[in-house]
Amino acid sequence: MMASDPRATIAGIACVLGAVTAFSINDVAIKFLSGGYALHQIVLMRSVIGLGLMIGVFMPLAGGTAALRMRRLHLHLARALMIVLTNTLFFLAIAVMPLGEGVAIFFVAPLIITALSVVFLAEKVGPRRWFAVLAGLAGVLIVMRPGTEAMQPAALLVLGSALAYAGANILVRRLGGTESALAMTVSVQLTFIVVGALMGLAFGDGAFAQGDGVLAFLLRPWVWPDAGDGLILFASGVASATGAFLISQAYRLCDAALAAPFEYASLPLAVLWGAFIFGERPDLVAWAGMALILGSGLYVAFRELQIDRARRRG
Repeated sequence: MMASDPRATIAGIACVLGAVTAFSINDVAIKFLSGGYALHQIVLMRSVIGLGLMIGVFMPLAGGTAALRMRRLHLHLARALMIVLTNTLFFLAIAVMPLGEGVAIFFVAPLIITALSVVFLAEKVGPRRWFAVLAGLAGVLIVMRPGTEAMQPAALLVLGSALAYAGANILVRRLGGTESALAMTVSVQLTFIVVGALMGLAFGDGAFAQGDGVLAFLLRPWVWPDAGDGLILFASGVASATGAFLISQAYRLCDAALAAPFEYASLPLAVLWGAFIFGERPDLVAWAGMALILGSGLYVAFRELQIDRARRRG
């Protein structure tokens, strides 16, 4: 049962904001490194660092080795593979498109979750939330601008990432009642390590790398990072592990419907990082699409909170 203590709620919201900040730092680090390293090398090294931090620091805070018990291993594996797909598609996309626009399109994921919950969880969704879903999808089309010269094919990778993330979250609703947040997080990190290692064995010599685009980022050869890039990789691992732990704590401390809207703080952070680090500045059309996506997502989160409160009052 979620804690109703106002102090726990404030702590939960603080954890969400901390997680969002950590994840945004991770996004910046990977985008920064995308010009010189293979994605599977970055993810493997990041995950090794992150797993060490989880086992050495976060596991004792979560109750020790008992928190690692996995009762439904097949669902853990399915969810972990979806998270790997989510991250892979998203990181490939932001390597070649503005960070703020990529994050904005990714935020169609909560709207997809709303739609999928009807099919897979038999939840009821009213006409206002369906309208918000359609408005959010319209915002995605505005940002993507299909049929124009401004259309970025990488945006389709973000849409695929959002769809995979939505599927992973549907599985979380099935896992959450029996599995700990730490077990779910560790299973994801282990899957990243295995997939990264297999990708490295298959493509680490760079024999399949071509050009400078998405495929080059995915398939270029492994190289040993210099000291500066090694620090960025270390920061990425710490940020991803810290974000994963904080977000799990957030949803443990307060209601999901209350915590979720604060995840949208990552959008202005992404725009700021993009502007100050990468020189990316959205135009008016992109701003309009991002505003529509943000507004639709916040409305859905607000309706979820209203419905949850009404359900509690019974």
